[in-house]
Amino acid sequence: MAITANMVKELREMTGCGMMDCKKALESSNGDMDNAIEYLRKKGLAGAQKKAGRITAEGMSFTYLSNDFKSGVVVEVNSETDFVAKNEKFRCYVKQVAEQALEAKDNNLENFLNEKWKFDTSKTVKDELSSQISVIGENLTIRRFEKLESPNGLVFDYIHAGGKIGVLVAVESSVVNDDIKEMTKHIAMQVASMKPKYVTESEIDEDYKNKEREILLEKAKNDPKNAGKPENILQKVVEGGLNKELKEVCLLNQIYIMAEDGKQTIEQYVADTAKKQNANIKVLKFVRFETGEGIEKRQDDFAAEVAKQIGN
Repeated sequence: MAITANMVKELREMTGCGMMDCKKALESSNGDMDNAIEYLRKKGLAGAQKKAGRITAEGMSFTYLSNDFKSGVVVEVNSETDFVAKNEKFRCYVKQVAEQALEAKDNNLENFLNEKWKFDTSKTVKDELSSQISVIGENLTIRRFEKLESPNGLVFDYIHAGGKIGVLVAVESSVVNDDIKEMTKHIAMQVASMKPKYVTESEIDEDYKNKEREILLEKAKNDPKNAGKPENILQKVVEGGLNKELKEVCLLNQIYIMAEDGKQTIEQYVADTAKKQNANIKVLKFVRFETGEGIEKRQDDFAAEVAKQIGN
């Protein structure tokens, strides 16, 4: 019996398995859908679809750099449990996803999922994800990835707590050596720890600043300590509060966490490194992924879960 694309599509939707696995199953069962499902179950491949609705708030963020340090990527792949996130099979898979993502044409996730899987070109990235779900036994998702490039400098990374946080930093530099790499890694560690939102104040929209000024002005007016103070004094309080906030959200304005005097900013740290290395250095961009951020984690009743398993 001829196996059609629609038959493969139908079996894939029913089982969540990869296209090539579905095609082989149909061929081995001569097009019989029930027998094909049984074939996939015996192979341990069926079942990914059943897991598709489960919450994936665990997992890991992983970075991967090109050999010349001109580009890098950070990916987040999620699992249901922290137990699986620590599993070596899962971590090896995430590393492969990162290697694939480094070669992606853009940062579009949908396009990425439809690319040929570089480690087995008979599959797509999405097909391999389905296979991993079946093998590992939990729902998995490739949540996001982002690439950075710096043709005239370098990209360096930092992974915190085994994948809880993944950071990339791109810098432009007229000199690229181990000292510049170390500086860039230290900046990535700063990003991981202090969670800046921008590189410099110039990136911040004026509407955002004005909105913050409004909020700070109302706060100042409602503070009993400012009772009776003239408007010009209140404006100074507002600008002082805004400047303090900008120091917290702008990377270059932040106090360098490894500064010996506790006063040196990241901007000063970069300038000091540039002077020592006789280089021109500019921080271009950073990306910070925190695994599971923004995902509502499932709250399980452990006793009920155990009882359910015993009942089954």
